Amino acid sequence: MNTKEDTNSVALVTGGARGIGLGCAMALAAKGFNLALVDVNEAELKEATSKLRVTGVRAESFVADVSNFEKAEEVTERILECYESISVLVNNAGIGSSKGLLEITESEWDRTIDVNLKGCFNWSRAVVPSMQDRGSGRIVNIASIAAYSGGTVSKLAYAASKAGILGMTRSLAKELGPSITVNAICPGTIKTELTAKVLANKSSEGISLGRFGTPEDIGQVVAFLASSEPNFITGQAITVDGLQSIF
Repeated sequence: MNTKEDTNSVALVTGGARGIGLGCAMALAAKGFNLALVDVNEAELKEATSKLRVTGVRAESFVADVSNFEKAEEVTERILECYESISVLVNNAGIGSSKGLLEITESEWDRTIDVNLKGCFNWSRAVVPSMQDRGSGRIVNIASIAAYSGGTVSKLAYAASKAGILGMTRSLAKELGPSITVNAICPGTIKTELTAKVLANKSSEGISLGRFGTPEDIGQVVAFLASSEPNFITGQAITVDGLQSIF
């Protein structure tokens, strides 16, 4: 089987400037996908795009807040003007929320849901019509083991948003089949630029594989779901946590 995608295959990754998003983008680039990265941080987007181009693929960056529905549609149109089609959508952009019920404000709750859950809706709604016109597509939503555990560091709003992503994944998989597959990945504790300080004083003792996860660990699973043919996997939530003790 050829491990490289057709040179016209394009993957759109939200929150692609760093962390898990960039790890997913790099893994997809290794499979030959061209990339469209979406993020709110323009400087980090430029740096990420440069890293991807070194691998030999085409990479373009687009600054956008994923919670903005109109912006999702506008940027998707721009991406389609650049690439003509989008083969894969990775809904990765998200924010944490460490406050519990009696601490979190309504605006903090709304913001977490808007970015993490509504963001998945916005970009799926914007991208799916072009996938349907193409006759195929893959959507991978990045959820979390917090959807099952209720969260530890990130709590109520975060856990609720990630659980919502799992429900959305199953519903979309039923609605969009057979031409479009929709799956979710539930990462465990992943060491990124954002979590490095928090994890510096924490032990990985409760993880069977003896280490924290990396963006590359998640990226490899995303690349598999995006490129494996034939693919009879849809509507699934795949836990990638090194068998972390979460309950």
